[in-house]
Amino acid sequence: MRALWALALLSAVCLCGQTEHKDKATDYPVHAMAGKVAIGADYLVHSIPAGDQMLLARDYLVVEVAVFPAPGEPVTIDGNAFALRLNGKKPPLPSDSPGFVVASIKYPDWQSPHPHAEASAGSSTGGGVVLGAPPTVGRFPDDPTATQVPVPRAPSPEEQNGIEQQPPKSVEEIINGSALVEGRADHPVSGFLYFPYRGKIKSLKSIELIYQSKDGSATLKLL
Repeated sequence: MRALWALALLSAVCLCGQTEHKDKATDYPVHAMAGKVAIGADYLVHSIPAGDQMLLARDYLVVEVAVFPAPGEPVTIDGNAFALRLNGKKPPLPSDSPGFVVASIKYPDWQSPHPHAEASAGSSTGGGVVLGAPPTVGRFPDDPTATQVPVPRAPSPEEQNGIEQQPPKSVEEIINGSALVEGRADHPVSGFLYFPYRGKIKSLKSIELIYQSKDGSATLKLL
């Protein structure tokens, strides 16, 4: 059932987005060479930034990855080439598809409940993270089991001045639009990878991003 919902969410939005990459791999907090390919990475814990919005994926560790091919030597970008090794344990964690991440955020009651968190940076609520019990999310319009939780807020300065704001992006748009783009590339490409993890962050003593492909291999120490 979980897989069917994830596939439905995947098909709802085209996986064609990416994050805005930095100028070079060395501009990232962690970087390494894999053959002639430069890899940059940034460990974001649970956060998924998207402009003035931010989501928290409580069931995932989020890593922004940038791949910089050598000039004139295209590479094949493949999310399966990346894995996450936690506390030196084997085998390392493979990444999950964006559809599963969307499902875990939109339908937190699929698995054992934990506090639900979502934030909107720069919002009228001060950009703070709002924590609370996870709502029961409707599976279809007018689902009677769904919990309706109104969120009061003060009008933003733009609204007070009569300036029309763009509507916030949906969870699907944010997750799918920022996922690492796969395929052949002759230019730098960056995006987020999502690794399933439901343990405590403080229990993580070391985190290594492992890259293995026909172009080369590298281990990037994130923590």
